[in-house]
Amino acid sequence: MIMLKVTDLKVNYGGIEALKGISFDVSQGQIVTLIGANGAGKSTTLRAISGLVHPCDGSINFMGRDITSLNSQRIVAEGIAMVPEGRRVFPNLTVKENLKIGAYLRKDRDEVQESIADIYRRFPRLREREWQLAGTLSGGEQQMLAVGRAMMAKPKLMMMDEPSLGLAPLVVKEIFAIIRDLKSEGITILLIEQNANAALHCADVGFVMETGRITMTGSGEELLANEAVKAAYLGTA
Repeated sequence: MIMLKVTDLKVNYGGIEALKGISFDVSQGQIVTLIGANGAGKSTTLRAISGLVHPCDGSINFMGRDITSLNSQRIVAEGIAMVPEGRRVFPNLTVKENLKIGAYLRKDRDEVQESIADIYRRFPRLREREWQLAGTLSGGEQQMLAVGRAMMAKPKLMMMDEPSLGLAPLVVKEIFAIIRDLKSEGITILLIEQNANAALHCADVGFVMETGRITMTGSGEELLANEAVKAAYLGTA
């Protein structure tokens, strides 16, 4: 089942064409990754889907509904959550307060504490630091908190923008293990990553973006074996 369908999407920043008519699908239960150099349009794609920027043309369909013109709050309510680049936790709030913010649109207030407990079971380090200010956490712990905060919205689709950015290799492995676990629990993932090797190893489908266009698509395995992808993004020819 196609969960997300992006069709001929165009986004301009002033006179600059950031997206030049991209089209792609995300099927339910998949991990889909967008790879490409800085400035290729990857983050703009996620920002358009999440309602943070408005397309000048094209459409975004989620679960059979056109969400192109919805604002970001309504898009979260539809079931799309974002883990932003750079984590963007609220540094002067505690871990628990950050998690509660992720549930701000939920109507089932009695179940929010149960969801927090579930996050703590998944990320024991967050439970240990429940009353610690988020700004004092390590980079890896902040990334776990950003993922946990997104999970508090009970999303059907989780979009992740550079989750491994600035993290040590061992922490990167842990983050990608978390991404696989989320998929196994039925959450669909749309992932942006500079670490193309790690992203393609866990992705069902990958799209290569260059200067606002999608230039190549295939399974993660197919793109890992592609000589052009190897040369451009994996450091080997």
